Amino acid sequence: MGEIARMRAVVLDCPDPKALAGFYSSIVGWEVLYEDDGWVSIGDGGPMRLSFQQADDYQPPEWPTSERPQQFHLDLTVDDRAKAEAQVLALGAVKHPYQPGEKEGGFTVFLDPAGHPFCLCDAD
Repeated sequence: MGEIARMRAVVLDCPDPKALAGFYSSIVGWEVLYEDDGWVSIGDGGPMRLSFQQADDYQPPEWPTSERPQQFHLDLTVDDRAKAEAQVLALGAVKHPYQPGEKEGGFTVFLDPAGHPFCLCDAD
C-alpha cells in the first residue's frame, strides 16, 4: 500500500507559542516559518515543521505518572550530551528528576519551558 499522506508537522500545545518556538529554534537551529497570535511554526526549509499552538488553561504533563501523561515527546540527537545539556538548561529547560536513561543509557530527559518532556539522545 502506498502512502496516504506525508508528515507535515508535530504540534505542541503550550501557553506561549512564540516563547516555546524560540526555545526549540535555539536548540535545533530552525527558523520561524509562520507566526500569528496563537500559532508559530519553525522549520529548516524541508517538508517537516514543528509547530506551537496556544492552549488556554494549558496544563503540562506530569510524567512519569499517568495523571496527565506526556502523550508524546521529542527525541533530539546530539553529538555531545554534556555540552547540549548545559545549552538547553541555559535556554530554560529543566532536567527531569526521573532519568531512566541512567539505567538504559544514551539519553537524558528534560522539560521544556512549557513542561513537555524531551530527550537529548546520543548519536547512534
